[in-house]
Amino acid sequence: MNPILGLKHFFDKNGIVISLYLLGAVTLWMVVMIVLPQLFMLDFSFRFNLPPSKIGGPEDVYTTSNYTFLLYGSSGNPDAYNWIDLTVFFRTILAAICVTIFDLILCYPIAFYLAQVAQGGFARLMVLSLIIPFWVNEILRAFAFRILFGSSGIINMAGMSLGLWDQPVDFIKADVALYAGLGYAYILLMIFPIYNAIESLDKNQLEAARDLGAPWWRIHWRVVIPFAKPGLASGSTMVFMLSAGALAAPQILGGPSSLWFTQIIYQWFNTGGNWPRGSAYAMILLIVCVGFVLLMMRLFKVGLGEIGR
Repeated sequence: MNPILGLKHFFDKNGIVISLYLLGAVTLWMVVMIVLPQLFMLDFSFRFNLPPSKIGGPEDVYTTSNYTFLLYGSSGNPDAYNWIDLTVFFRTILAAICVTIFDLILCYPIAFYLAQVAQGGFARLMVLSLIIPFWVNEILRAFAFRILFGSSGIINMAGMSLGLWDQPVDFIKADVALYAGLGYAYILLMIFPIYNAIESLDKNQLEAARDLGAPWWRIHWRVVIPFAKPGLASGSTMVFMLSAGALAAPQILGGPSSLWFTQIIYQWFNTGGNWPRGSAYAMILLIVCVGFVLLMMRLFKVGLGEIGR
């Protein structure tokens, strides 16, 4: 649709006063809460970490040292990589991808069942069962997972009572609790985009495929999944970005050796007192997340407008 015609339709539908209010509120939110903070952080990332008395002076110039620090550390030697931070960075990205794949595999059948099979009161009960646990604060849910996966938690007690293992398993050290907690924390952000996409699928297409003798896996592969690509891409991008940028869950559920990249960013901003370097690390994470969004759009062959819907 032509943007001008779309804007005219928006004003005709909502009226001048409501339309101006909505556009103004969205613009204010985007500029003040998103664009300006990111621009300030981008500017910070190219600055030296100077005391307040030297800010604005001759030493306050732009530099790329905060970005190269992730690669080479304080030595700046191209032959000596900063393996500690690089390992944490790539492990965080890989873990976020694993959490995204886990949620995708888990949530697709649930979303399909809600959209195409469940009906009436049972469907509403399933939706409530998914939503009500998220009334609890995210930090409290993370602590609940720590208790659940702890050495004296329900999972270890059940496993030992059933004879599956003889002594408590350290799920915290093995990062099982962390991945499970992250996967559960963002499960709704995967279910509902897929549900919204599949719900609009005409059931006659599924029945026609069954009548033609297509097995269930081919129906999903050739009919449902191509139709639900915008929901799959939207859910995957949201889960990945939030998992890669999580802070509370890694701090609570992570083991002693499972440092998350956001924890390093937090340390630079707070305990390290180096805002420029923390900003550079945050911008690197943002660029990678945006790259993942573009990759998902290319993989699922969807546009930004389709994901937005």
